[in-house]
Amino acid sequence: MSRLGKKVIAVPKEVKVEVKENTIFVEGPKGKLNKVLSPRISLDIKEGEILVKRVADSKTDKSLHGLYRALIVNMIKGVTEGYKKELEIIGVGFKAAVQGSSLNLNLGFSHPVNFEIPQGIKIEAPKPTQLVITGIDKELIGKVSTEIRSIYPPEPYKGKGVRFLGEHVKKKVGKAQATGGGK
Repeated sequence: MSRLGKKVIAVPKEVKVEVKENTIFVEGPKGKLNKVLSPRISLDIKEGEILVKRVADSKTDKSLHGLYRALIVNMIKGVTEGYKKELEIIGVGFKAAVQGSSLNLNLGFSHPVNFEIPQGIKIEAPKPTQLVITGIDKELIGKVSTEIRSIYPPEPYKGKGVRFLGEHVKKKVGKAQATGGGK
């Protein structure tokens, strides 16, 4: 058995879990999430706990076993606590502002970049150079934050760009300094 998959998932009292036709529905104080389950995975739902089981012992089934347990844990945590990711914008004149359902980014391009905020995600800009992305779906938050980062990823020479808070960007030496020239 998968070491991670065989662990029982504790379900808080405020969370309601239901399985209908290979789809798991998780409802909590922050909202509702659902995920389609693989036919190779089954769930045993008892009072206050969930046990994930697999149909066979093939390599694929073993990997799905741990994966679906982790996905269900993420769903339960999302509807109870929620998730948050922070981005920082570094560069002279680089800034961000939230306007309705879109994020307006000025990143040194000849035009401002407008990013449509998807349903279920909330983006705040406490400072013009900082973004806070919150929501209940961990996968969607990761996808949105990576899409925003990919608009202007941090470059290794000056360090300008959009990066995750606390992300370390290894700087490179410029061409002129590497050869000893630059005069």
